[in-house]
Amino acid sequence: MSEPIIRFENITKRFGSFIAVDNVTLEIEAGEFFTLLGPSGCGKTTLLRMLAGLETPTEGRILVDGVDVTHVAPNKRPINMVFQSYAVFPHLNVADNVAYGLKIDRVPKAEREARVADALRLVKLEEFAHRMPDQLSGGQRQRVALARALVKRPKVLLLDEPLSALDAKLRDAMRAELAAIQQEVGVTFVMVTHDQDEALAMASRCALMQRGTLQQVATPSDLYEYPANRFVADFIGTINLMEGKLTTDEPDHAAVNAEGLDAPIYVHHGVTGAPGSTVWVGVRPEKIAMVPATQPRPQGPAALPAANVTQGTIIRSAYLGSVTLYDVETLGGATFKVARPNGERVADPALPAGETVYLSWESSAPVVLLT
Repeated sequence: MSEPIIRFENITKRFGSFIAVDNVTLEIEAGEFFTLLGPSGCGKTTLLRMLAGLETPTEGRILVDGVDVTHVAPNKRPINMVFQSYAVFPHLNVADNVAYGLKIDRVPKAEREARVADALRLVKLEEFAHRMPDQLSGGQRQRVALARALVKRPKVLLLDEPLSALDAKLRDAMRAELAAIQQEVGVTFVMVTHDQDEALAMASRCALMQRGTLQQVATPSDLYEYPANRFVADFIGTINLMEGKLTTDEPDHAAVNAEGLDAPIYVHHGVTGAPGSTVWVGVRPEKIAMVPATQPRPQGPAALPAANVTQGTIIRSAYLGSVTLYDVETLGGATFKVARPNGERVADPALPAGETVYLSWESSAPVVLLT
């Protein structure tokens, strides 16, 4: 395997007695769109700032392209950064903003103009080269900041909450544009965000952090489908999490008796936990089927026909456009969230509050978590 473009080795950062980053070891491959994800105060921005050279680790070292840069000045690293606030110069037009770093580096004028033109083409601002920043929208100013960073051809581009200042619709558009730009230029992007949708939509891999530690490093789909623990499962998307007792654990299947359910949960894989131990089971709302209780009770898996089925009552619903999200209270007092596609409405109208229903799911749907 090739050497990773970025390597954090046992990085710890303390501010007095507070540990912001706690013994993090992490590798990022060249050409990745990598996201540091997590709630406020989890350490993701501190980790990014140490990579940029704006903070110095208390312990450990950072390598970029095989070179130890732990104590190298920010302007000597093959890295550039796009800040949340854009930080474009208000007194310079778009082209001059983009050219600024090249002027500082004394790049010859002809080469500088060619590189600025390429950068503006990349971010689709060719026609705005002579506009001033106050004549641009927020999204356009963000593109100027991106072009100014990319024009210096860094090995790594850091993005600190780059879309947080934009409105929702523009943010969605910029997600697609950023991902497309990253693929075109092939530069390694490392982005910090607290927005899980942003991370899942753009990243090739994500590192989810909590309290200064890495909870899981995985592709977006693996974070969602195969969370490593309850924190990951609960942070990424919406999930129904239930505490229960592991009653069966074989190499190819397991069963759990979960609180609030009138039947066991069956999964078609082993858990590697001791029978009788406490576990948590998660089922995503879109993986649950719901039918009125006036219809026959669904059958569970052949190995355990009563499993993965429970009865409940709809207590509320929320129309979300593509889906309706239902809250269903089971006979045992658990509350389930169930997502039902609204495309089924023509043949299958919405179910009202107070309706008694059956909920069921495939044995591939649950994830069983030991921690």
